[in-house]
Amino acid sequence: MFKQKLKVAVIGGGSSYTPEFVEGLIKRYDEFPVSDLHLVDIEEGKEKLEIVGGLARRMIEKAGVPIHLSLTLDRKEALKDADFVTTQMRIGLLDARIKDERIPLKYGMIGQETNGAGGLFKGLRTIPVLMEITKEMQELCPDAWLINFTNPAGMVTEALLRYSPHKKVIGVCNLPVNMKMTIAKMLQTEVHRVHIDFAGLNHLLYGLDVFIDGKSVMNDVLNIFADPEKQMSMQNIAPIPWEPGFIHSLGLIPCPYHRYYYKTKEILDHELEAYKSGTTRAEVVKRLETDLFELYRSPDLSIKPPQLEKRGGAYYSDAACNLMSSIYNDKGDIQTLNVQNNGSISDLPHESAVEVNCIVTKNGPKPIAVGSLPVSILGLVHQIKSFERTAAEAAVTGSYQKALLAMCINPLVTSDETAKKLLDEMLEAHKNHLPQFFN
Repeated sequence: MFKQKLKVAVIGGGSSYTPEFVEGLIKRYDEFPVSDLHLVDIEEGKEKLEIVGGLARRMIEKAGVPIHLSLTLDRKEALKDADFVTTQMRIGLLDARIKDERIPLKYGMIGQETNGAGGLFKGLRTIPVLMEITKEMQELCPDAWLINFTNPAGMVTEALLRYSPHKKVIGVCNLPVNMKMTIAKMLQTEVHRVHIDFAGLNHLLYGLDVFIDGKSVMNDVLNIFADPEKQMSMQNIAPIPWEPGFIHSLGLIPCPYHRYYYKTKEILDHELEAYKSGTTRAEVVKRLETDLFELYRSPDLSIKPPQLEKRGGAYYSDAACNLMSSIYNDKGDIQTLNVQNNGSISDLPHESAVEVNCIVTKNGPKPIAVGSLPVSILGLVHQIKSFERTAAEAAVTGSYQKALLAMCINPLVTSDETAKKLLDEMLEAHKNHLPQFFN
């Protein structure tokens, strides 16, 4: 039987993505009738929370749906008796992301918020906070699902599944949604007719096959991806074309983040130019955020503005709303999620987090069996999983040795000697948000 009242808590409610989340709840209200929406943030995010909250309230009023909106800095108040909890946090705000990108580049290494040294440090800052949240959930809303779209989502999901007392955890990413929508557009067909067999890790996701109405069109998609004029990228990744021979040899669809591993030099060169000119992605995003919040302030704005898609995370929130509705309604539809492997990918441990297609039920997502991954990608997937596991352990324990080991395991960090210098500088730069390493 459906609950008459549904409570959703959004941790990081002052995020610029929140209007998309609210839009997702509004358009699904008939099938996912949220009665109480709590947006919670920290003291440093109070102003943004009030701005976003004002826009959210106008959106709800315009839509005429009976969602009661609360804004609070009291996380426990937001969590109490929640049915779903979503997390969209950035520990240290965008200034921390700027450090994650610029400090590695100073050492001639790629700086990025989910990959390499930058991704490591975002995970080290984020995982302990999410561990605290899951402990509070065990006390205040033990039956609630945690829907996490805080990056690095794969590492975060890995840590929570291994170390958290709360196991109802699902990681969500907009990348599979973006890939499916882009490929449907490339094939000039409706997105609902397209199915992609996805498998891998978060931001290391491969399309194993593509179908239209159940018929494989993989060769057509590979031909499109091999065309330098028709390749997909994202707002936060340089659109460096794939070499056609590589795409045909791989025989799989890479995601945009694969450029960090298969086109490391080209990406690094591009980022070094941005580093010199003060236009790293984090610095660009900070300016975009300023513009977005100026838009959000307007009392005349009562919809999600189209400018939000420039932010780079379009469809994150929509994916989260879709997942919550599917659990609530026991839809049994297929979504690509970060979940415990449980044998889905036979080459990885059962307890590890993977990103695969799942059947979504009222009891949560059930991963669909993939079997063995192609040998051509298995080594890289194992290496990144090793990095995620070691980084998660470092985040939970505060072990300097584990953090250094994780840094050295990552293929975007190219020297153990430089890795130590980089680790020490980044630890000092983020000291206020890494108490586990300094207590």
